Parts: sequence; C-alpha cells; structure tokens
Amino acid sequence: LCRWHYLPSLQYLTRLNNMVRLSLSLFLAGAVTTAAFAPSSQPRAAVQTSINAAAIETPPSPLTAWGETIQDIKKAQAEFKKQPLPEFAPEISSADVGIASDDKDAQLKYFEDNALEIKKKMELHGAVVFRNFDLMKEQEGFQKFYNAIGMKVCQDPLQSVAARPTADGKKDSPVYEAVNKESRKNFFIGMHNEFVGTRAPRAAAFVCFKAAETGGEFIVADGRRMFRDLEADVVEELYNRNIRYSVMELPFFGWVDSVPEPIQEPVKAGVRGLVSAAINAKVDFDVEMLWGEGGYDNKRMLQARAPSQPPIVLHPVTGEPTWFCNVHSHSSKLRKERESLYGAERFEDGASQINKSDMFYGDDGDITEKALKNMDETTYKNARYVKMSEGDVVLLDNYKCMHGRNVFDGTRKHAVAWFGGFEGEEEVKEMVAEEMSKLGSNKMPFFGK
Repeated sequence: LCRWHYLPSLQYLTRLNNMVRLSLSLFLAGAVTTAAFAPSSQPRAAVQTSINAAAIETPPSPLTAWGETIQDIKKAQAEFKKQPLPEFAPEISSADVGIASDDKDAQLKYFEDNALEIKKKMELHGAVVFRNFDLMKEQEGFQKFYNAIGMKVCQDPLQSVAARPTADGKKDSPVYEAVNKESRKNFFIGMHNEFVGTRAPRAAAFVCFKAAETGGEFIVADGRRMFRDLEADVVEELYNRNIRYSVMELPFFGWVDSVPEPIQEPVKAGVRGLVSAAINAKVDFDVEMLWGEGGYDNKRMLQARAPSQPPIVLHPVTGEPTWFCNVHSHSSKLRKERESLYGAERFEDGASQINKSDMFYGDDGDITEKALKNMDETTYKNARYVKMSEGDVVLLDNYKCMHGRNVFDGTRKHAVAWFGGFEGEEEVKEMVAEEMSKLGSNKMPFFGK
C-alpha cells in the first residue's frame, strides 16, 4: 500500500475543511441542522462511475480474501515451523531456457508454452524473477508477457480512493507507475502487501523500464517465512487483538482550539461527524475519524483509521498461513527510525502531511516496542533486494510476497500491473500440492475444512 495515494485529493480535503468551518458557523448561528450533512443514500459503487474508461473495461481489484479464522494461532505456527518451505523467489533468465536475450518472438512463445509452469512457480515460491528478456523492455512487450501466461488484469486497488498515474500517461492503461518520484527518492518504502480497504489483487508483475543510477532496488519478502520466524508471543497477541491502520491525518483543525471552551466538545463532535460522512462517501470501506492531540506543529488533527483486520491469513489457493500485514511500511516509529539512515521523509507540503500513517492493535492500543522490534528484525531477515535492469520482471503472489523499494539517486522508471487471478487456477493448485508433497509438506488438518 503506497500511503501517499491512499486518500482523496488534497483539493478535496481542503474544500472539506472549508465546508466544515462554514457549516459550523451556520450551525452555531442556528441556520442549519446536522441532518443536512448526512451521508448520501446513493450506493458507494456509484463513486466508480466517475472513474476513467479503464474502470469500465477492466474489472476492479477483487475483495480481500481473509480466509477462515485460525483457532489456535500458536499451535498453527508451531506446526508450520516443522514444514519444509520451497526456495523463495527463484530467478529465470533467457539464457537458462536457451533463448537469446534479443529474440522477442522466441521469448513470447516460451511464455505461452510454459504458462502453467510459470504460474505454478509463482504460487509455490511466492515470486519469480525474470532476467534478460528484451521482450519486457517496453510496455507493449510487458503486456504481451503477462497476457501470454494467462494473468487476469484488474484495476489498481487504489482506484476506489485515488488515481495512481499510469506508466505511459494514458488514462485507460492497465500498467501503473511505481513510486519513481524524485521527491520520494530518499523515502524507503517499507515491506507491504498491496491492499486498500476491502480490496487486494491476487498477484502483480513489477517491471523495470529504466533502472536508477544508484539504489532503487525492488525488495521482496516471503510472508510464509515471516509467519514462521516471528516470536510466538508476538504472533499470538497480534492475531488475537488484530491490527488497525491509521491511513491519514488531517492537520487542519488548530482553529478548534480558538472556539469558546464551553462549546468545544460539541464542536469537536460535529466536526468529526461531518468529516466522517464526507470521507466515507469517497471510499468503499468504513473509516473512523478520531481526534488526536498534537499532530503537525502541535495542532489538533483528525486521524482516519481503517477497520480492524487480521495480520495473518490463509492463502486463497494453497491454504497456507501467511503474513499479510503492512506494519513495516505503516508504523510511524519504524519509519522514524529509518530516517536516521536515509534522511527525513521530506513530508513538508500539504499533501504529504496528510499522508502520514501508523499502526495500532485492533482495539486501538499502541503496538508494543518489543513487537515492533521483532517484526522489523524478522522482516529484514526474510527480505531480498532485487537489483533490476531494463526488462527485468518480478511476478509475485500478493498474499505470499511483500514488496518494497530502496532509496535511490538518479532517474528511475518502474511500473506494475495488478491481477485479480489467472487462468488454470485449479490445475495450478494441484501442481503446487504435488510439489509440496514431494517436499514432505502437507496441508495441516486445522487449516482445512
């Protein structure tokens, strides 16, 4: 989840703040009632009608598959530690399959002929890295690649809340720009699975069209090994209490402190209600607005928190438990610690100030220092830096594989396509089960029906 896209536009929020202040003035004058600002009865799906033409032609990102509840998470982890796991993110180069790096026709045929095997590798290993295939050096060839292996493209999951730029600048393009902005070059993107609210793509393909001169490595981490290696007590507390994201902060409300004290609490309640209604009308999931003390420049702010959710899920195809949690990218404490290595995040402008995020337990309690330290260390233990060259692609399962990006210097152009599924899913599932059986790993009974 790229936090700076995870919200309505700054212009919308600024208008919202002005609307709130005007509405409050009218309210205090007795001219209006709060009923005038009740959420619209129009279904949220109608918000999508204003999205560009790609939204009509391309299906939305699928709903997140949380899977069944794991009744005894400590037992599940203990049993999972006994299971052998396949290699994570193997590489395939054109030379490995006996094809010249510049023979695009032969490369396309290879992908067509080996589509099921490639998808099996993605599901079995969590990710596959393709190197030295000139076919994918340009967007047209990249799209031919993922169509050849039968990936079902879907909209960016951010589409419900904002529009991520497309790689070629065309509004109907299914290939989106990764985080390449110069203003974010010293911002280390923490490890995360891609999901927004209720939607998460099943898979993704990240491509390099131009590598940064220095740094900018794409980073992947295995969610299964993450679940396996976390301390048992940390896993138990996180899973039993769930986790909750703060997805943005609105530092617009210092003026509330200048309201006469006898009416401050009613004013705060009214403002919170108005902002909640306005924000929830713009997104397709429930957001709760909470008042925070301090915030930016020690001013009062409203914090938007997403619903509580589990940090570990059962994989929708293989049934394996896997870490599905963005604490590494969203925790304000972990980001602040990274600033000591890479410099300040450079979140100085209005839009960037809004894009502050944080993580809490599902009951809104602060995540302990011990848990954060363990999650941070375990994430880095299982992370792999992939230095990509032009045309290289990382095909990954979004539920099994987290991704991130290192800081960089120079000009970087990476892009991504999201997938809601793929052709031959049942056949691939059987192929993966057969491979796992060869490893001596079987699906545990308490994960099945």
